[in-house]
Amino acid sequence: MLLGAALLWSLAVLLLVAARWIDPPTTAVHIQRRVQAWIHRAPYQPRYKFVPLSQISPDLQHAVIAAEDARFYQHHGFDWRAIQLAAEEDMEGGRMHGGSTLTQQLVKNLFFGTGRSFLRKGAEGTLVPVAEFVLGKQRILELYLNVIEWGPGIYGAESACHYYDRTSARNIGQQQSVRLAAILPAPLKRRPERMNNYSAVILRRMRQMNW
Repeated sequence: MLLGAALLWSLAVLLLVAARWIDPPTTAVHIQRRVQAWIHRAPYQPRYKFVPLSQISPDLQHAVIAAEDARFYQHHGFDWRAIQLAAEEDMEGGRMHGGSTLTQQLVKNLFFGTGRSFLRKGAEGTLVPVAEFVLGKQRILELYLNVIEWGPGIYGAESACHYYDRTSARNIGQQQSVRLAAILPAPLKRRPERMNNYSAVILRRMRQMNW
């Protein structure tokens, strides 16, 4: 069992190294959603187009960072401040902030899907430093923005911009960007046009960060 786990971990590391140069054709979340649709005999038409970071509006990049991981460029894979804040909110009975960084979310999306377990969190924790080391911040951001789930069958910034706003990721505006970023914590339940309050919070954070 330990040998099998070690082999799987080594394979994940090799895939992360490859992801430095090769755009992933799919992810664990993509596969999970396809299987779920098959089990429930539901229609499934995935939209997934990988584009370079240079073709994604800085407004959308900044909005996602402000919404999901404000200290992205300061930490090394784990934001201990955010983790502590999330733990305190759990103890007080209300969870408003997640503790996961973009790097953690990327690793989870690539290899583990949306399931939760201590085993998965442990494996994820060992791969996050590897991702930070072999990929670097810009590639992590590029991968994240391209593979993240943005709605039913909608993956990545380019597909999300075309689906919700009939425009490209390159041309998306600031107001549209903050609304797209606002649905990321629950992309299967939220809609951009309903995110007035949270999008205003994200916009405030962006201004505080001089964006």
